Amino acid sequence: MNLPVRAPRPTRRPTRSGAAHGGLAARLREPTQVVFLALLGLVAVGYVLVALDGGQFLTMESVVGIQQRSAALGIVAIGQTLVILAGSLDLSVAYLISLASLVAAETMAGQDGNILPAVAAVLAVSTLVGLVNGLIITRLRVHAFIATLGVALVIKGVVDHLYDGPAGKVPESFQVLGYSRIGPIPVSAMLWAGVAVAAWFLLSRTRLGYRIYAVGGNEEVARLSGIRTGRVIVVTHVLCSVCAGIAGLLLAARLGAGAPTVGTDGGYDLESIAAVVLGGTALAGGKGGVAGTVGGVLLLAVLDTIFNQLEVNSFVKDVVRGVVIVIAVAVYARRGTRRPA
Repeated sequence: MNLPVRAPRPTRRPTRSGAAHGGLAARLREPTQVVFLALLGLVAVGYVLVALDGGQFLTMESVVGIQQRSAALGIVAIGQTLVILAGSLDLSVAYLISLASLVAAETMAGQDGNILPAVAAVLAVSTLVGLVNGLIITRLRVHAFIATLGVALVIKGVVDHLYDGPAGKVPESFQVLGYSRIGPIPVSAMLWAGVAVAAWFLLSRTRLGYRIYAVGGNEEVARLSGIRTGRVIVVTHVLCSVCAGIAGLLLAARLGAGAPTVGTDGGYDLESIAAVVLGGTALAGGKGGVAGTVGGVLLLAVLDTIFNQLEVNSFVKDVVRGVVIVIAVAVYARRGTRRPA
């Protein structure tokens, strides 16, 4: 018996405008685009609020201040991005920044000829701290939170025992790094941009970058694929500590001396993690990137500038910053768990 064959229903092809609209909507939902859109919105709101208060927001002085304020945090946040992408974390960066500033200033001792040895000493100390962090996590199987917190306390103990206040002296030629600028762009911002570009190249154009994403996405699958996961985690912690050391050099240049509390007073450990999260990098690892972190750092810097110009007290500052971070994490979490249509 021959049954009639039902013709298939014609499928409606999406129009070009609909496809374009869907593609644009998809792009706008990506965390990197979201943080930069939020940054633009914050700039607009800040401009209006400062104007209503009788001031001017987007002046040359404020733009330069935003760049200088974000440089040290940005460098640390780039390093933090690398370890978080690998599924780890580093809470020792704030104390390492303080130690790096002291090592740099005391090695320089106000002499131009000691600049290169001081930079080398800071990089060596930073590399050692990162190596210790990585080996404790990978070889001793200690969770990154506990391991890096323990190393942070060790550094704190050493610094508190050896220093009661500022020490050393940075020569004027090195202070150019902290205060000089080329046109409207500070040298410190150029240094941050260079670190960001190097990290972006590493993540997107090298085999190590691919392995960092693989380890952060699923460490066991990465191990079964032949990736030496422990080595990748150690390398990311070394790079993160080196970034903290560079930030310490920058702050020493800005202060003219080393300071035992410059890292902790700036809150660079939690601030760097907050910037990474605001940029859309998942704390679980394997998802995110440098561009989003840059946007997160700039967002925090613009927010601080608005608060300063409006003379908002520190309590309100902390509350608003905390609310912004919680909202950002909640938005990214909802998008990550939303089922595709």
